[in-house]
Amino acid sequence: MSGEISLNKLLTTLSAQLVDGIYVFVTLPDNSVPESLTARMVFREAEGTTLIVLKAEAEAFGLAYEFPCRMITLNVHSSLEAVGFIARIATELARHEMGVDPVSGFFHDHLFVPDGREQDALRILEEIAGNSGKVD
Repeated sequence: MSGEISLNKLLTTLSAQLVDGIYVFVTLPDNSVPESLTARMVFREAEGTTLIVLKAEAEAFGLAYEFPCRMITLNVHSSLEAVGFIARIATELARHEMGVDPVSGFFHDHLFVPDGREQDALRILEEIAGNSGKVD
């Protein structure tokens, strides 16, 4: 198994990086994703295919979208089996009345937070890391 599983270690080593660009969520019927569209994430569901793409790209392709957001990458290699890491972060963001759409990649977790709230989210993440010795 690769990646860290210790919640305390994940929290003490947590750092976050704001990724350039405004992202949006798009849904399309399966097999209708334009080949030249560069999606940050593709997820196929029974109802259709969900994409996370840059807002400018969605607009260029004339695609309907929702949730203009900013992407924050968590620079800690969490295990896909880690318990409580994203829950802890989502709980703290919720305490500040902020929704989040987390996406886990193999190496990192990524948070999609409302556009305009990214600095709040970064501050909250910094507070989480700074208070990591106080894991509930």
